[in-house]
Amino acid sequence: MTELRNIEAELTRFRARVLVASIVVLVCFALLIARLVWLQVVRHEELSARAENNRTAVVPIVPNRGLILDRNGIVLATNYSAFTLEITPSRLTAPMEDTIDALAQVVDIQPRDQRRFKKLLEESKSFESVPLRTKLSDEEVARFTAQRYRFPGVDIRARLFRSYPWGELGSHVIGYIGRINQTEKVQMEDWSDEDQANYRGTEYIGKLGVEQSLERQLHGTTGVEEVERSAGGHAVRQLTNLPASPGTTAVLSIDIKLQNLVERMYGDRRGALVALDPKTGEVLAFVSKPTFDPNLFVDGIDTESWQALNESVDKPLLNRALRGTYPPGSTYKPFMGLGALETGKRSASVVINDAGSWTFGGHVFRSHGDHGLGPVDMQRAIALSSNVYFYSLANDMGVDTIHDFMKPLGFGQLTGIDILGEVRGVLPSQAWKRNYYKRPEQKKWFAGETISLGIGQGYNTFTMLQLAHATATVVNNGVKQRPRLVIATQDPATRLSTPVPAAAPVDLGYKSENMALVRKAMVAVTQEGTSAGVFAGAGYLSGGKTGTAQAVGIGQKQKYNASKLEEHQRDHALYIAFAPADDPKIVVAAVVENAGFGAASAAPITRRVFDYWLMDQYPSEEDLAAVRSGKTTRLIGKPRKASEVAWPPTSATSPQTAPGQ
Repeated sequence: MTELRNIEAELTRFRARVLVASIVVLVCFALLIARLVWLQVVRHEELSARAENNRTAVVPIVPNRGLILDRNGIVLATNYSAFTLEITPSRLTAPMEDTIDALAQVVDIQPRDQRRFKKLLEESKSFESVPLRTKLSDEEVARFTAQRYRFPGVDIRARLFRSYPWGELGSHVIGYIGRINQTEKVQMEDWSDEDQANYRGTEYIGKLGVEQSLERQLHGTTGVEEVERSAGGHAVRQLTNLPASPGTTAVLSIDIKLQNLVERMYGDRRGALVALDPKTGEVLAFVSKPTFDPNLFVDGIDTESWQALNESVDKPLLNRALRGTYPPGSTYKPFMGLGALETGKRSASVVINDAGSWTFGGHVFRSHGDHGLGPVDMQRAIALSSNVYFYSLANDMGVDTIHDFMKPLGFGQLTGIDILGEVRGVLPSQAWKRNYYKRPEQKKWFAGETISLGIGQGYNTFTMLQLAHATATVVNNGVKQRPRLVIATQDPATRLSTPVPAAAPVDLGYKSENMALVRKAMVAVTQEGTSAGVFAGAGYLSGGKTGTAQAVGIGQKQKYNASKLEEHQRDHALYIAFAPADDPKIVVAAVVENAGFGAASAAPITRRVFDYWLMDQYPSEEDLAAVRSGKTTRLIGKPRKASEVAWPPTSATSPQTAPGQ
């Protein structure tokens, strides 16, 4: 009986175990079925798309960047295609140095390439592709392709490169593009989703000049293509394609031939020149010397080249026309005269005796060395540049009256020109000094500080753009036009041009008789005054005003002697002018740094600008050389017909031809 009971107990336990096992199996099958339902039904679309993404990739197509043209259709910035050798650090299987050494056995890699690569590597993330070599030849591409299997993480890509065919010519106006740095990437995060999407795949962006200010228009619209990829991640065929739309072509008001002429006349000297059409505000020339080659930045500038530009005492990266500020010197006197007439502080007929110096508060303010000009009224004071007249006028007007009159003319203000980076300079007032200085004893304005303002010295510092802008307003009957560089855009496909509308002009409401008197005095400057010799024999009548501005201060009892000063301490030469006198079509403001008298250095450049624009005359090579060295005021040799002078230029600024052009 005992034995039978044990068998029945064992059978009961066995049946229980079978039941438990069956339940476990059923539960497992239920879980498996539930998982299959979850994957195949609930998440079918999501997982199907993910699988498709493993097989396909959506690749952005970077658009062709828009061209930049001068007013006559000459191309100033264009594009070309070339192959680059690029490394993605996160995909490397060997140390970076070893990989580069091995690559150097296949393609030519110079130390400059490695320096540029290291600089770009510091600005990039590990998963980003960084170019090691650019502009590979077909032979180098073939050699690398044959050995590509040896270099995981290294690829050859076809990229578009920006080219500036005239090299240094007009570089501050045109600007350049460069690789997007980390700071710019952070800033781009604040862009709209649409703009961010349009910049996918874009690694370069405008950094300066028109390239920067018109970045969105020049960039174009990014396209996309869907490609099928192999297991190794390489594209094997194209599935769909939405082509990119090229950027808009920008047409500038600049005449690049005139720009080239001016830059040649400056030579190795430092300075700036702005030429405007007073009726429209169009910028005809926008010169800053020295210049730089923007092509250096396209691939990513190497450290040595960057240091040479950035640390040069001549500051070639400084746009002197836009950001260089200078005391206006005697070029300020016509505006002071107009201010006196408009505010009623002095009539044109008042005569002041210029005895060669003027004393105020025990300080002697000099004028024309030891010799005076005798009795002068306003017109004669402007024509012969009497300091004494304008010392006394500044004292009569006072600093705040001067400030309030000059501000609407644009002095110490942003003109609103359509490129970025403009500076205000300084138009002093009592309020300005209180806000500018920190120590209480420096905040007070002293009456003696007003005196030198009358001749464009003291705290006054303005840009050549502001000086040209103010001159254009006065000769345009008091109507202020905003300066502008971009006058039209062109559709890259149809070539149809669309004018860029100008800003609404502002009439400052000056009395016509007051402006006429000031313009007449400026005409006298070119006929009997300080620049009469420069404009002798000109085929037009012009008005102007010379200026000599101190680069460094000298003591009241010291006489200026350029030969005893270092070159960078010598006076700046300035000149403002307009022509023709009865119907001005061009206005110029020019400065030649540390060159002394305006009539000797800045006015001769202006004369030849007017000859080019109004007479279709181009100076002889002998004349150009003399102007460049500051050794002539009158024309030398026989001028050529400007429209017949060969282009591209064959000397001075030479064109840089990009590969593939």
